[in-house]
Amino acid sequence: MATVRIAGVNLPARKRIEAALPYIYGIGFSRARKILNTVKIDPNKRTADLSENEVEKLKEFIEGNFKVEGSLRQEILQNIKRLKEIAAYRGIRHIRGLPVRGQRTRTNTRTVRGNVRRTAGSGRRAAAEKT
Repeated sequence: MATVRIAGVNLPARKRIEAALPYIYGIGFSRARKILNTVKIDPNKRTADLSENEVEKLKEFIEGNFKVEGSLRQEILQNIKRLKEIAAYRGIRHIRGLPVRGQRTRTNTRTVRGNVRRTAGSGRRAAAEKT
């Protein structure tokens, strides 16, 4: 089996299946382990070494039991949109581009705000040379 495609994602062929499954949005390392335990596939097996039957089992189990990739992304976006529409606190934070989960904003929000520096000394050019 050359390339394994599950939920619209090509899994890397040379990695262990346990490490390759998290390439699918919505599946992390712990969920990948649980999936492999229930489907009874050796987690140390390489993705390229999986048989057609094993790949089919994985596809059916993942697509039948979990929301992954497009449907999960869509659901998350709908949830955020709903929060914005009802003007909930979290929705307002999303609109303003600020941290949503209660983090402090006096410092440490550079990534959420887009690396904006608003203090007096930041971004100032070096002083002119002495005369």
